[in-house]
Amino acid sequence: MSTATDPRYPIGRFAKPELHSAELRAANIATLEQLPAKLRAVAGSWSDAQLETPYREGGWTARQLIHHIADSHENMAIRFRLALTEDWPTIKAYEEQLWAELADAKSAPIELSLRIIEAGHARLVMLLRSLTEEQWQRGFNHPVNGRADLQTVLALYSWHSRHHTAHLTELAKAKGWQ
Repeated sequence: MSTATDPRYPIGRFAKPELHSAELRAANIATLEQLPAKLRAVAGSWSDAQLETPYREGGWTARQLIHHIADSHENMAIRFRLALTEDWPTIKAYEEQLWAELADAKSAPIELSLRIIEAGHARLVMLLRSLTEEQWQRGFNHPVNGRADLQTVLALYSWHSRHHTAHLTELAKAKGWQ
């Protein structure tokens, strides 16, 4: 990893888009659609020893990171559905650091989460591509982060997808695995 880059944020921190457009939404949806294949391409064939390697100093193992992506993106899909079926609902936050310490996140085969991401993203992409302009204006209230419209949430999870894929890619480069 480059010493000039903060290893916590290999693609930089999330920047909320100033303007939303159909083109930006399409690009962000494409990122979500491509995530499962990108994760498989980077880490799908890693050994257990490789998966037990932290992606950065003080960070989760690659295994925990992949399980985190599944957990996080499942929560995102539920939040989208809540926002589309309720009037600006207040969603529940979750303790991602504690979830990453649960037994399944620390030891389950990554194939389980890769399948969750594949199936979940296939459904989510189908849903997102069906939304009207009016539906994109809907959103939810996050108990910590406040009000978020669906276009911004989509941009955030597009970034999240690229962010964690970069963590795994940088780990593979640093270790000479690819």
